[in-house]
Amino acid sequence: MRARLIIRGLVQGVGFRPFVHRLATQHRFTGFVRNDPHGVCIEVQGESIDAFVAALSKQPPPLSRIDHIELTSIPDAQEAGFAITDSQLDGQNQTFVGADIAPCQDCLTEIFSPSERRHLYPFTNCTHCGPRYTITSSLPYDRLRTTLRDFPLCRLCSVEYHDPADRRFHAQPIACPDCGPQLDQPLSDVAKQLLDGQVVALKGLGGYHLVCDATQPAVVRRLRDRKQRDAKPLAVLTLNVASARLFAHVSDIAAQLLQDPQRPIVLLPTLCPTKQRLTLAPAVAIDLSTVGVLLPMSPLHELLCFYLLGCPTDPSWRLRAQPLALLLTSGNLHDEPTITDDEEAQHKLRTVADVIVSHSRPIAARCDDSVVKIVAHQPLWLRRARGLTLEPIDLPVELPPLLGIGGDLKSTLCLSRGKQAFVSPHIGDLGSPAMASAFRETLAHMQTLLGCQPEAVIADRHPDFVCRRLVADLNLPLWEVSHHHAHALAVLAEHGGRQTALALVLDGFGLSDDGTAWGGELLLLTHETYRRVGHLRPLPQPGGERAAREPWRLATALLGLLGQPQRAEQRFGSRWPVSSLLPLLRRPQLSPLSSACGRYFQTAAALLQLREVEHYEGEAAMVLESQVRQPRMLTDGWTIAKSPKTGCLELDLTPLWLALLDCDAREGAELFHGTLAAALAALAASALREHQLSELVLTGGCVANSVLTGALTDALGAEQISVLLPRRMPPGDGALSLGQVFAFATRLAR
Repeated sequence: MRARLIIRGLVQGVGFRPFVHRLATQHRFTGFVRNDPHGVCIEVQGESIDAFVAALSKQPPPLSRIDHIELTSIPDAQEAGFAITDSQLDGQNQTFVGADIAPCQDCLTEIFSPSERRHLYPFTNCTHCGPRYTITSSLPYDRLRTTLRDFPLCRLCSVEYHDPADRRFHAQPIACPDCGPQLDQPLSDVAKQLLDGQVVALKGLGGYHLVCDATQPAVVRRLRDRKQRDAKPLAVLTLNVASARLFAHVSDIAAQLLQDPQRPIVLLPTLCPTKQRLTLAPAVAIDLSTVGVLLPMSPLHELLCFYLLGCPTDPSWRLRAQPLALLLTSGNLHDEPTITDDEEAQHKLRTVADVIVSHSRPIAARCDDSVVKIVAHQPLWLRRARGLTLEPIDLPVELPPLLGIGGDLKSTLCLSRGKQAFVSPHIGDLGSPAMASAFRETLAHMQTLLGCQPEAVIADRHPDFVCRRLVADLNLPLWEVSHHHAHALAVLAEHGGRQTALALVLDGFGLSDDGTAWGGELLLLTHETYRRVGHLRPLPQPGGERAAREPWRLATALLGLLGQPQRAEQRFGSRWPVSSLLPLLRRPQLSPLSSACGRYFQTAAALLQLREVEHYEGEAAMVLESQVRQPRMLTDGWTIAKSPKTGCLELDLTPLWLALLDCDAREGAELFHGTLAAALAALAASALREHQLSELVLTGGCVANSVLTGALTDALGAEQISVLLPRRMPPGDGALSLGQVFAFATRLAR
């Protein structure tokens, strides 16, 4: 008996063909396995094929994911045994490539064993770990379509590659010191330069990083000055969880995330200074109560730690707490993407780094670090990049190839293929020509890997978004989806959709259908449409977009609105032109209203004199959150009434705003968070009762605030209301592209 199996899912670049070979050999089958445009094609001949198929599903390689198995009976053939054969290239690509994965324990054991031929080799990998997405130029996934194609295997690597019993059997990125990529200078020298206080530009998996000693204040400040990154927090690389606990609180969930093979940056609460056994430079995370921490994501970074610690010989050195903290940030210039090209690095990073360290393995695709935060006792991804690409989201209906282009901040792209949507790695903010080029490069690479050309573009309604101009030359039909509708739909997409849902979208800014600025919205979603049923009371933004960068303007406008202009003069008049700003409130075209929740956080931070000007998006809210030890609610701190202008429920925090005027920073921050959470819970609960629903979709960039979201979900839970949070996608604008595509999918499904 002979059968052909077509396996679809994440089955290329994850050791699936070697796994099939071993399984077929155990069953004494003849036949073959190969990669093809659909995924993996298997032909097996022998007895107990049903048992073989069952074993495929129950025991696949740990990095793989089987979405579908198609089985057909075919005529018998004459073969000597079972083989892995060359990939088939005919047909439209229907598979995808795996993500870059941190080194497995077996490879690490080899690297640090003097008797092994890969001893101290920084490009060691096997079928269970190593680079995938960032080295793959096209599919099917074979060495000749990766950036390792110009590194012919030596005799010993070739033996491993062709040995079914070896864990490097058909491992496409296989390499060793004799035939693989090389660094352009010894890591021992790099470690010495870092210890001497130099800034190093180090080529990694998906681009260059800028690296320095995170415990040396002058060095960290010098890096900030050179990169023109005044205040935005920087990440810290350390050896292991025990080392992270020298300066941060690491919960059980956080420990799992740190050690996950995806190796994200995990935002951790910093220990109070008296409990720290390793002190980070203050400029690593200015005025914040958290620090981004990650563990080594490649053998190169593991070895850098080894040399920095003086080449320890104790076998348990990797398990023990080590006084090691390296600042790690993207290797780029201000407002530009991470650099991947060696010549460009030599040209541009000379102004930032003292030393540039490269290697000879080219990077096929730029990929930044992923970032995750624990919110409401679960991981919440703030940035999807290395380790997470390209994971598909299932759609309710088969779509033509569509392209969702997201927004201008935290830009991502989404391509649909069949009944799946693929979201790109995080691209960044589209504020420069270099970022526009990165946008186009990401799109081209996705199209190549997924084998599809979009037939239509789906965009945000904002007519001036840069991303719309970047796809104009595609000359494709363009559909629009409202900003906050897309936010809500992105959450529904990853949760399987709903017939009807109520969504609370807490965001910084989004253009509504009527041209006004929204961002604190309660939306009733029915089929492919939505209706606004509630919102935060709109606040004036004197100076328009400038007010979003200068929170003192928002606070001054609020005080003018509340009849307290003298308070504005007292708080801000010595530093800012308060007297000339207040008259703008009488001119709506110069002080447009916004219901954005993000503006509320900025206003509170300015009122409490924590941040009057922002150096980066979200700074005021993050500093405000860092003040909170325990949120507290102001009794009668809000009112909810039908707005005469919109006909919607309107949440008014006037009592809270007045109370904040007499609070210090910590007291005010705690009162603001606790009262806002309780007020939003009351607003949502009222609308849920009215529409006979018991589930709330909660999303938007403000959901990244763990104090607000934790208090809000607790309050809703006490009312027996379940909350759908984004779990695979970010809550912010990084999910817009998926929501845009899902909007079209729901429209077709109806």
